[in-house]
Amino acid sequence: MWTRTVTDAPGAGRPVLPDGCIDLLWTEGRLFVAGPDTHAHVPGADGVGGRCVGIRFYPGTGPALLGVPAHELRDRRVELADLWSASRVRRLVARVDSAGDPVAALEALAVDRAGDAEPPDPLLAQVVVDLSAGRTVARTAAAAGVNARLLHRRSLHVFGYGPKTLARVLRLQRALGLARGGLPYAETAAVAGFADQAHLARDVKEFTGMPLSELLVQDP
Repeated sequence: MWTRTVTDAPGAGRPVLPDGCIDLLWTEGRLFVAGPDTHAHVPGADGVGGRCVGIRFYPGTGPALLGVPAHELRDRRVELADLWSASRVRRLVARVDSAGDPVAALEALAVDRAGDAEPPDPLLAQVVVDLSAGRTVARTAAAAGVNARLLHRRSLHVFGYGPKTLARVLRLQRALGLARGGLPYAETAAVAGFADQAHLARDVKEFTGMPLSELLVQDP
């Protein structure tokens, strides 16, 4: 769960970086879904302002709860009413709007939905673990007992992109965590699994649109 106040001032707010996750978000009078990103998203650019509450689903779990393939949500912000019936979403919006604690209300909504949904594919959960550990896509597929083509197809459905892109996103997040902890950039690159510091710099710029040093300055 997370909460943020979004302003519409140009350049205000920290960018939302790719992390392989899908979020369900509430702002007064509205429920919507943030799909898995392949680039930084600027808060407020989609017309969302004021207090925003979100629940972030672990990579691969969102589609089972939402009932929609992740690749259809990639790099998009979609009204929940476009995925579920409008009447149902109106009731859910009213439920969260009227709650004394929107954070708890949104969490309860997600828990209720999880009770009705099929569980996520356990194979794909292991894929996240393997790729997060820096294993290659080929080794990950072999460990899962599937070929690379099938892994790619199933990954599009649950993650929003193929395993190679997912591996790069997870590696980026590893690197950001290390750099935020104060590890020098060259060591960050080596520990996170990049070929060298230049490789780290290229991936950070490609996924976020800015250099690593600028990202770290924007951290709280």
